[in-house]
Amino acid sequence: MPLCFLRLFVCNPRGLRMMKVAVWLLLVLLGTTGCKKDTPNTLIDPQNPNNRPGYGQPFTAMPAIDDIVMYEVNLRAFGPGSNLQAVIAKLDHIKSLGTNVIWLMPIYPIGTVNSVNSPYSVRDYKAVASEYGSLADLRQFTDAAHARGMAVMLDWVANHTAWDHPWLDSTSWYTQNASGTIIHPPGTNWLDVADLNFNNQNMRKAMIEAMHYWIYEANIDGFRCDYADGVPFDFWQQAIQSTDTMAGRNIIFFAEGSRSNHFEAGFDLSFGWAFYGALKNVFNGQTAGHLVTTSSNEYLNTPAGKHWVRFTTNHDESAWDATPIQLFNGQAGAMSAWVITNFLNGVPLLYSSQEVARSGTLPFFSRSTINWNANPAFLAAKQRMLQFYASSRAARRGALTSFANTNIVAFTKTHQAETVAVFANVRNSQQSLSLPAALANKTWWDVMAQDSLTLGSELSLAPYQYYILR
Repeated sequence: MPLCFLRLFVCNPRGLRMMKVAVWLLLVLLGTTGCKKDTPNTLIDPQNPNNRPGYGQPFTAMPAIDDIVMYEVNLRAFGPGSNLQAVIAKLDHIKSLGTNVIWLMPIYPIGTVNSVNSPYSVRDYKAVASEYGSLADLRQFTDAAHARGMAVMLDWVANHTAWDHPWLDSTSWYTQNASGTIIHPPGTNWLDVADLNFNNQNMRKAMIEAMHYWIYEANIDGFRCDYADGVPFDFWQQAIQSTDTMAGRNIIFFAEGSRSNHFEAGFDLSFGWAFYGALKNVFNGQTAGHLVTTSSNEYLNTPAGKHWVRFTTNHDESAWDATPIQLFNGQAGAMSAWVITNFLNGVPLLYSSQEVARSGTLPFFSRSTINWNANPAFLAAKQRMLQFYASSRAARRGALTSFANTNIVAFTKTHQAETVAVFANVRNSQQSLSLPAALANKTWWDVMAQDSLTLGSELSLAPYQYYILR
């Protein structure tokens, strides 16, 4: 403050009174500001170095990667409404399946140029499509999921955008051919989307900022990264490392891809395509032991704490391939395949509708409401099985010992004093297994029948029959 102004206040009685009034007003203002409460659930995020406003508090019940049970939500199949509110209404159902991580398929506005109505044609990375609701609905969803102990993962589409995305104004942000024309992703028939240019640092910065937007504005906990193989390794490394400084947050990254370096880039999870392919081959006649070999090979060079996601279907397989009911010869075969997938090793993934044994394919370019009341016995079995899996450290983390033969997948998983034994017939005919001494002539607890079961020296299994024993 200039000296003349100080003299005005100090040497002039009126000025002194003015200064006292000014100080008093300042103290009142500071006191009011200090006592003012934040808008409910709208806080200053202490882990944001820029002190950016964020929604809610970081989720404190994030599961370890070893313990994840994931559920994929096709919003367009959740009626009535086919929106976020419809999924909120089913959260208790989703939780009943042992779920602790929910993966939402893309929630963003869809492009209208060259459109096939695919949710993977993103017109705006920082908005919720009106067909699904609003940002307020997404916040309500994450709040409700967190209250039930479930983390929320968004589907992130980094390789491409819709042709009417605002980024198209910056042509250098996109891949161009020799004549300077922006192209769709090379090697694909995805004509509804434009390929992004990851040599452009400004585009990378905008992409990462958009990912951060959802962490701060909707309090989400991770990303399932679509077509991760189509995006450079160093971008994923950059994006994942950008979240490492967010103290108090543990952001999960899940790669949809088969490239060998995704774990090295920082991904926690990757799709187990090899296991899925082996599962179909085994149920079509290949030896049952091939599944155990495939699982072991997948994990041979996998870093500790990283996992392969195991599934019998997902949105792509259900829409373009076939459902588990079709692939594995009915409900009994689908359940046998799921038991192996769920327990053999890895992180289990359930896709909306498979828990009620939907027989027909489930589209995601259009709406097709799931009948949640179909096949209640099948659903009850899935719930009991997954609730046991979620409660058993041996089931999730135990050391594996295999006893598989040609037609039966058989193994134990042991963690400290707990042992879980799993047997699954992969044939549509009765099969037998000679039991090793470690399993024979012992009484076990049958998890599914909720009764004791004494094994002799040989186990006979009806077509596609399975046991989960403890």
